[in-house]
Amino acid sequence: MATSSRPPGCGQGPEPAPRSPSDDLHPPMPTAHEAEKQHTGPEEADQPPSMSSHAGPPAPPSRNPCCLCWCCCCSCSWSEGRRPAWRASGESKLQPLPSCEACTPSPEEVQSWAQSFDKLMHSPAGRSAFRAFLRTEYSEENMLFWLACEELKAEANQHVVDEKARLIYEDYVSILSPKEVSLDSRVREGINKKMQEPSAHTFDDAQLQIYTLMHRDSYPRFLSSPAYRALLLQGDSQSSHEA
Repeated sequence: MATSSRPPGCGQGPEPAPRSPSDDLHPPMPTAHEAEKQHTGPEEADQPPSMSSHAGPPAPPSRNPCCLCWCCCCSCSWSEGRRPAWRASGESKLQPLPSCEACTPSPEEVQSWAQSFDKLMHSPAGRSAFRAFLRTEYSEENMLFWLACEELKAEANQHVVDEKARLIYEDYVSILSPKEVSLDSRVREGINKKMQEPSAHTFDDAQLQIYTLMHRDSYPRFLSSPAYRALLLQGDSQSSHEA
């Protein structure tokens, strides 16, 4: 049999170096590419890098889904822009009652307040005295709301009507207001619909309901209060001096 004249190892790759016993105890360190493959996995390492990380900044978060309308979310931009005006209007309405001659009624006028609630409410001095009494019962917002509705009904400028109607809503109808008046669900629903196109009569039903509440609840207590009795005594004393 003929033997090959080719020298040994020709056409073959280099023979691996012999392993020493220390190789089993200290395995060779992996290369940088092998370490990346071990960390990311073979499939991820072989894929080209994604360009999504350089596509630009992430999209901004979507708008708060609760902001569906101006009247039911305290974080809406409309409410935020007008909240200082709301606070200012509330502070101005809560100023102390002025002490003037117009607030000092005649004895006959004071006595007429006991005849009917309408006579009390049609008298400027009567409204002032009744409002002071409501303040002691922590229900002054009822009178303030009624007065605000009267002022709104006397307004003819539609732009002013829109602004005043929204302030009244924020001050006395919104559940977020500390001066919220007590209204039933039917009246509230009607106001929410009318606020889409406010008018001078948007709060007529609510004003009537608060008027009835004051008539039935607060008015009888006012007539038996020390404040009203003091006004009666003051009137009797004035009459006796004049006689």
